[in-house]
Parts: sequence; C-alpha cells; structure tokens
Amino acid sequence: MTLANEKPAPKRPSTFWSYANPVKFLALSERVLPTLWVLAIACLVVGLVWGFFFTPDDFRQGSTVKIIYLHVPSAMMAINIWVMMLVTSLIWIIRRHHVSALAAKAAAPIGVVMTVIALLTGAIWGQPMWGTWWAWDPRLTSFLILFLFYLGYIALWEAIEDPDTAADLTAVLCLVGSVFAVLSRYAVNFWNQGLHQGASLSLDKEENVADVFYFPLLVSIAGFVLLFLALVLYRTGTEIRLRRAKALMAREARS
Repeated sequence: MTLANEKPAPKRPSTFWSYANPVKFLALSERVLPTLWVLAIACLVVGLVWGFFFTPDDFRQGSTVKIIYLHVPSAMMAINIWVMMLVTSLIWIIRRHHVSALAAKAAAPIGVVMTVIALLTGAIWGQPMWGTWWAWDPRLTSFLILFLFYLGYIALWEAIEDPDTAADLTAVLCLVGSVFAVLSRYAVNFWNQGLHQGASLSLDKEENVADVFYFPLLVSIAGFVLLFLALVLYRTGTEIRLRRAKALMAREARS
C-alpha cells in the first residue's frame, strides 16, 4: 500500500521477453492481426496482379517467367520459416518459454504449404525450361529433404503426448533439419553443377532480374511475409488456447 504523498512506482517498459507470457502474447496478436491481414492481402493482390498481367514476357522464357511471383516468394518463405522454427526452438531449449515452442509448432504446417507451392511451381517452370519436371539437382534434392523434415517435425509433435517432451524432441529435429535449410539456400553456390539457376534477388545488380520483374516481385515477397506473420500469430494463439483447454480438462479429470 502507498501513502497519500508517495508516488507510485513507475511501470517497467515491456521487453521482448515479456511477450513470452501467453496472456500478453494473445493481447498483442489480437491488436496487430487485423492490420497484418489487410496489408498481406493488399500486397499479394497488388504484387500478383502487377506481375501476372502488367509485366512483359521474357525474351527467352516467354510467359513462364511469371511463375517467379509465386515460386521465389514461396521458396524463400519455406526456408526462412524453418529458420524461424530453429530460433524459437533454441529459445525453448534455453529459456523454456512455452510460447516459443508453440510458435514453432504453429509455423510448421505453413512451412509445408510453402514448400509444396515452391516444389510444384518449380516443376511447372522447369518442364519447359529444362525439358523435365524434376531433376536430382543439388538445390531441388535438398529442398525435397527439407519438405520431408517438415512432415517429420509435424508427425513427431502428434506422436508424443507430453507437450514438453514433444517440444524438446522437435527442437532437436529442427536443429538437424536446419542443415538442409542452409543447403536449400546455398546449394547453387556450394556446387557448380545442377540445372537450377542462381538467386533471382542479389546485392549484385547484374545478377538481379530486370527491374520490370524486380519491383512486383518485391511486393509479392512482402505479401508472402505478411501472410506468414498473420498466419503464425493466429495459429500460435490457437495453440495456446488448445493447451489451456487440455490443461483444464486434465485438472477436471483429476478432481
């Protein structure tokens, strides 16, 4: 209790780690989700419509080059989502924050979808360019293995009943799978072989796609990033509520 002439203690500013509290995390996600959904949809619509309908055909690849607006963002997200899962898994191992483990769990199905989109669009793009739907190219092979790691990660969460044990084991799996996430990103640089081209986006302007394709591609990538953020916040909130519900049901069963 404070005296009448005593000033109340100043509130401590919120830190990053304070959002490991499920209540605070849910409050934050509820505030930012509407804005994220609007921005994600706007960027996706603008980027894809601009790219598919208002850019010219490539002089070599023709209209097939426009698959870039789906293939490149989805491939980037498939790899970076796994990196995000790695970071949140490490936070779980080191600090034992349940929200971080649930965020990794929530991100995995989104990563699967992104990987499938990248593999399918890559095959559709590769067939007219390479004359085959699939080749055991270093990047394609490592990307396929990454997809299998995603499936294994999800299966491991479902196979283990105790959530803390599941979080521990899936975190270890995430560490191992990160090798293939790196290979998927840098396979073309590691090996001077394979059909897959180099990066479409680069700090070297000469390696970048032409500006007419570059700018709508950036908007599409922004849309994919914002869509992922909205989905992972929404799904993490769902996982938190499901965990609460299971805990309440277990408590009622014991009483």
